[in-house]
Amino acid sequence: LQLLKCEALADSLSSVGGTLPHFLQEPEDAYIIKNNPIKLRCRATPALQIFFKCNGEWVHQNQHTSQEYMDQNTGLKIREVTINVTRQQVEDFHGPEDYWCLCVAWSHLGTSKSRKATVRIAYLRKNFEQDPQGNEVPIKGMIVLHCRPPEGVPMAEVEWLKNEELVSSLEDDNIDTRADHNLIISEARLSDSGNYTCLASNVVAKRRSATATVVVFVDGVWEEWSEWTMCSAQCERQRWRECNAPPPRHRGKMCEGEGQSTENCTGGLCTQNGKLMHDVKPQSMENSTDVALYSGLSAGVIAVVVIIVAITLYRKSQSEYGVDVIDSSALAGGNPLLLNSSMQPDITVGQTYSSPICFQDSIDKELFDPLPDKFKVQSSFMVSLGVADRAEYHVKAHPETLPANLHPNYSTVEGKKTTMIAPNGIHTLMKTQFKTSAVFGHLGGRLVIPNAGVSLLVPHGATADDTSWEMYMLINQEESSAQSEERCEILLGPEITYGPPGLNLSYPVAMTIAHCAEVSAENWNIKLKRQTKDNKWEEIMSVDDESTSCYCLMDSHSCHLLLDQPGCYVLVGEPITDAAIKRLRIAVFGSMEASSMDYSLRVHCVDDTPHAFQRVVTAETSRGGQLLEEPKMLFFKGNCLSLQVSIQDIPQFLWSIKPFTTCQEFSFTQVWYSNQQPVHCAFSLQRHSTSTTQLSCKISVRQVKGHEQILQVYTSVGESEKETVPFFMQADCTVTSQTGAKAFKIPLSIRQRICTTFDTANAKGKDWQLLAQKLHIQRNLSYFTKQKSPSAVILSLWEARHQDSGDLDSLASALEEIGKIHCKSLPQSPDDKETDFTF
Repeated sequence: LQLLKCEALADSLSSVGGTLPHFLQEPEDAYIIKNNPIKLRCRATPALQIFFKCNGEWVHQNQHTSQEYMDQNTGLKIREVTINVTRQQVEDFHGPEDYWCLCVAWSHLGTSKSRKATVRIAYLRKNFEQDPQGNEVPIKGMIVLHCRPPEGVPMAEVEWLKNEELVSSLEDDNIDTRADHNLIISEARLSDSGNYTCLASNVVAKRRSATATVVVFVDGVWEEWSEWTMCSAQCERQRWRECNAPPPRHRGKMCEGEGQSTENCTGGLCTQNGKLMHDVKPQSMENSTDVALYSGLSAGVIAVVVIIVAITLYRKSQSEYGVDVIDSSALAGGNPLLLNSSMQPDITVGQTYSSPICFQDSIDKELFDPLPDKFKVQSSFMVSLGVADRAEYHVKAHPETLPANLHPNYSTVEGKKTTMIAPNGIHTLMKTQFKTSAVFGHLGGRLVIPNAGVSLLVPHGATADDTSWEMYMLINQEESSAQSEERCEILLGPEITYGPPGLNLSYPVAMTIAHCAEVSAENWNIKLKRQTKDNKWEEIMSVDDESTSCYCLMDSHSCHLLLDQPGCYVLVGEPITDAAIKRLRIAVFGSMEASSMDYSLRVHCVDDTPHAFQRVVTAETSRGGQLLEEPKMLFFKGNCLSLQVSIQDIPQFLWSIKPFTTCQEFSFTQVWYSNQQPVHCAFSLQRHSTSTTQLSCKISVRQVKGHEQILQVYTSVGESEKETVPFFMQADCTVTSQTGAKAFKIPLSIRQRICTTFDTANAKGKDWQLLAQKLHIQRNLSYFTKQKSPSAVILSLWEARHQDSGDLDSLASALEEIGKIHCKSLPQSPDDKETDFTF
């Protein structure tokens, strides 16, 4: 109504003298930041009234704030009006153009309209549409770094940072930062090397791009040749030049060609012994000397050939496997002083990862597996001849005798050939570490593979009084076929074989195997498999199902099996949902490289079992690797997303790393099925000065859209200052077997009393099922029903479960609780005293 009155007033006064309204301030384009409303303002003179119109509709009068005041200079009355525009109003508008508003001012002569002001919601996306990419540029070459900032309103402005300092093209004519957000350096200088970051900002926020490392390198250019030297006694003269005009820098190429030149200085008149032609003996004498010389050489060559043929024939006559066998003392002429009696060849072969993502540097990346024994014989012969180096050799002869995975032409999944490297000292470790044996009689005992999370309990009474068995247990080091048969399943622990095959026991043995699964019936279907005689794998039970052939008790980090048949067993898991998790153990090792300036950091991601980690330790020990941080555990989900390993916070002025290697990535498949080929990633660092003795950095290991672990590295690169982080924390990690009473936590007399009390139900209702319940064994009880002494088998399971803690208090508390419950529920009679049990 007020607006209609104003319009009518303007029409009626159109003939009255005056001027149309003149705007002193018009509404300006504005951006709503977060949830804060914005103000639009108009000022006009002369103006009887001012109203806003937004998106073609009048804004209600009560939403206007107006005031009128006198201009001191002109004496004219000025009217000012403001309105607020909220985020909700802009979001609710769905017109064909942006939200807009304008002012309409009335005077005696009519109306005037202001400009349209648009109102938009400001934002800035997080991800750059294009990050700058680092590169290596020759000096005086052109550097072009591209940057496309994130989408935003208003459009983001771009600045460039070099080593965290602002780059300005106004201060350096050689740099242009105005060309469509790109950074262009016309002629690269050494000082232009550095880390460049694109910085995008608008009224909402600032965003940083990924950092691009630019290296300006200098190839060597030869300086001028020096003057020729004086003619020597050999009628030669020399000259030199050095590759320092300029010298190569920042990984630039060395000069091509020779830095030294030699020529005859008498025009070809010198003989080989340096005398002039007129001093040389007659031609006939020279010829006779040459004949004698060549005759002697020929005779020597023939002699060597005869010796080689003789040795070859002898070797063939002594070879049993088609490889070289020879008594090394014969090669030394029977002289024992020529032999190194301490040189015992421990040669193994390593496989090189062929992942094109992880290993971008030419760094040692091998996993260590032992060579078959017959190849050890051949390498021993090569060492005794002095032909092969003890640290590395290549198998060239008889490639057809190599196993498939060691053949020189064997290709990995990615189709690249492996490189066979033989570091010292691994053969013995790998052959002996993962196997143990002992002779057990009626008293029973325990077998333990140190630092592997694997043990075998032989219960008391398992063998007859007059018999004993030499029992063994080993971890299979070959590539597992259990995982390859069912690709949907993964190994949760190592393959374990116990024997001998003809073993005859009265009670089942209790085997403990460490596993790497986060146990959950909703996410995992965990199974126990056994290898058949034809090397196939059969499922003998699912952990969640009832079974009378064997028993499996799952703990958070170990499973405890009751087995009555010797054989090869393995625990496998089939993920039911994407939330299935297996644990990885993350460890970082470091060592100096061949050059005193280079230092290698190696990150291993293996299944979180002691055995898997011990294999890493064995390999690292052989190459002088040092554990730099306590290993950490990472949850890895079965969601098909990859694993990223990155190095951060390297002191830039003390250390450098090869460009494009700071972040390395493994596919989900590589990590999820990593039981046989653990994930291994390497970073090659170079210190700028020998005075740099400390290295500090962080290593991030994270699954995309998953969990992350940070390893903090702080180490001294000086050998004498290193403090070693221990590999294993167990106090007694070398005991491989115990026999008799000392192998058990429960004393034999108490064990027998417990079995007498609970094997047969008595008047108080005490039986082995109640014992199992109080010891938290509540499922698959049908397995114990068929046992000669269910209580004895339950106690064996308790022993296996508590072998590390040895917590007899928990057993005593369970027995005490049973006694209290039944003392309250039933009156005690004199007949019950003999069968009552107190601990």
